[in-house]
Amino acid sequence: MNRLIKSALLAGAAWGAVSTGAVAQDAVSQEPVATVDDIVVTARRREESLQDVPVAVTAVSGEQLEAKGSADITELARSTPSLTLNAARGSNSTLISFIRGVGQQDPLWGFDPGVGLYIDDVYVARPQAAVLDIFDVERIEVLRGPQGTLYGRNTIGGAIKYVTRRIDADEPEGFIRASYGSYDQRDLVASAELPVNEKFGVSAALARYLRDGFGTNLNTGNEHYNKDVMAGRISVEWAPSDRLFFRLAADAVNDDSNARHGHREVAPSPADVYDTNAGAGDTNSVETRGVSFTGEWLANDWMTFKSVTAWRDGSTRGNIDFDNQPAPILDIPARYDDNQFSQEFQLLFDGGRWNGVAGVYYMDATASGAFDTVVGLVNLTTLTSGSVDTESMAVFGDFSFDVTDALSISAGGRWTRDEKTGTVFRQQYLGIRSPAFGNSAAVLLGGPRTNYTATRTFEEFTPRVSASYKFGDDLTAYASWGRGFKSGGFDMRGDAVLYPNTVNGYDPETVETVELGLKGALFDRRLSFATAIFDSSYEDQQITTQYPAGATVASVVDNVGSSSIRGWEFEGRFRVTPSFTLNASLSYIDAQFDEFLAYIPTGPLNSTCPTLVGCFVDVSNARDFQNTPEWTGSIGATYNWFLANGGMISFLPSASYRGAYQQFETPAPLLDQLDAYWMFDASVVWTSANDKLTFGVHGKNLSDERYKIGGYSFPGALTGDSLIAFYGAPRTVTATLGLKF
Repeated sequence: MNRLIKSALLAGAAWGAVSTGAVAQDAVSQEPVATVDDIVVTARRREESLQDVPVAVTAVSGEQLEAKGSADITELARSTPSLTLNAARGSNSTLISFIRGVGQQDPLWGFDPGVGLYIDDVYVARPQAAVLDIFDVERIEVLRGPQGTLYGRNTIGGAIKYVTRRIDADEPEGFIRASYGSYDQRDLVASAELPVNEKFGVSAALARYLRDGFGTNLNTGNEHYNKDVMAGRISVEWAPSDRLFFRLAADAVNDDSNARHGHREVAPSPADVYDTNAGAGDTNSVETRGVSFTGEWLANDWMTFKSVTAWRDGSTRGNIDFDNQPAPILDIPARYDDNQFSQEFQLLFDGGRWNGVAGVYYMDATASGAFDTVVGLVNLTTLTSGSVDTESMAVFGDFSFDVTDALSISAGGRWTRDEKTGTVFRQQYLGIRSPAFGNSAAVLLGGPRTNYTATRTFEEFTPRVSASYKFGDDLTAYASWGRGFKSGGFDMRGDAVLYPNTVNGYDPETVETVELGLKGALFDRRLSFATAIFDSSYEDQQITTQYPAGATVASVVDNVGSSSIRGWEFEGRFRVTPSFTLNASLSYIDAQFDEFLAYIPTGPLNSTCPTLVGCFVDVSNARDFQNTPEWTGSIGATYNWFLANGGMISFLPSASYRGAYQQFETPAPLLDQLDAYWMFDASVVWTSANDKLTFGVHGKNLSDERYKIGGYSFPGALTGDSLIAFYGAPRTVTATLGLKF
């Protein structure tokens, strides 16, 4: 409770910051700056003013992202409270996301992410190729806290909505953007809208991203941390009448960037953090694609029926050299495959004083894969392979009622049923790599260490209630309580010899969150802001722990116990003059484990661990949350010079702050980001008088900060003291030319 009081005091400090002009990002525009109640979002599956939504949500338009030169959605973490977004360790395009301390770092097949990602209304079940580049996007919404009563798949930590543009042109129009920058960056994005008539239209976008590596594989001579991505999207829209709308959309991403092996943090180690000596191979390929069909029928003035049918699949082929040395001391070649089908039906209600959404959701998904754990010093390879089939069904609803013109109450609930069938196989071989990865001469070493298929079913009801009150037209307060749920599953790495209970799988986890928020505008609406405090109780938390075990690497996924997460968030924007806008964000998170039951695989025969087969010990005082800095914040500005010929030059400097954080729950001093750091960005953009031509120069990480975003820790002689870290991008400068026609 003391920490909650501390958060409340910080919220009071935020109110003081409001009165001195603390602020959030605004679009580059010659129009008056929009205030919070002018921004329309669909956070609750219906169009609403941002000020009226009793949810902590950040909305960023595509124009804002383009004006700042944002390359992909991970840059949202620089200005969004309580958000961590990174490319996964060893990956170029696999997304790792945390909101308010809740997330999932492990992208292995079978693990559900703690933060839901949506492309339009379609839930993306797997994080591979989910580091979405910024093109053909209308806006991105980040919703913080459990959102299960509103979304197709249960979202325990929050949701990120990537909303693409719909066709709104009266005549054909297009856009081309070309960029050149540091490390021989060459980007080309082209999009077009082709309205055939008032009822039918086609839109398409294509993007090509190329960049040399930030470093080099000194062993092979190939690029390291490079980029080679092709992405595209196409949609067909048909509105046969004012009451009917249909949209067929397809998207695809192909990432052929080289494998990202990271940097060895102990000797022998390259001097440059972007270099490696890895010998596992630089081949890497990630492909993902999807098709969706959306239909909307306005049945009457107060009810709309909506159907969303979607299919997605993907494949990954890659290598990670865990020891970062030429010899195969600890190498991991891997492949992942996944596919999903989902169907969602919604009824949207708008009855004047009451409105809401009710729906049913179904998903059938399969994720599978295999990888070798090669321990070359003892000529041993452990093959791990398997799959998990998920059948998910849910019924959900959320309704609001305006009791008075000022007071509104909302209530919602969700029933979820997930059935998961896991197949896990683990076998050791003598030889470098197994037959599954090209070594037909490998010799079986004993019987399978793990070989089972099991099915478990998980059901849960998760409610949510909220109330909001308007103190006039420009100030709204809200209070909410919600419960989130993520189903259990099976550890795809589980070794039944080292940990026999792995065949039983792990249980669901839940989060309950209480939130108090205030949104509004002051000083003749020149200042707009949103602030909130929250208190979350995290129960049966699913934690993945990997550790060296003799001549292999073992894994345990268990419900380690419980934790408390409390914090405060603030976003604001202050229009100093019609041409000059300041913006800022700040968040504080106090996340602590109340209980952390760690598995001790080979404990001594004593009172702490009375058996030789392992036991669980509460080590909560020696564990901390991963990827959750205590403080994050940002400050920036937009200044527009209006030229005599009608054109405009905009200057957008910004600085973001991120406190120290751990890569794992267990401290790893050589891998953790022990120091807080600042990131400084700046953009200068010229726009022609007719808004058809733009030219911008964008600088990122101008102080050339070196900061860690991931790592692997497998110390020991047999694993080559594998301690490798992955780093964020260095300083880059990019020039961009855009043409509308």
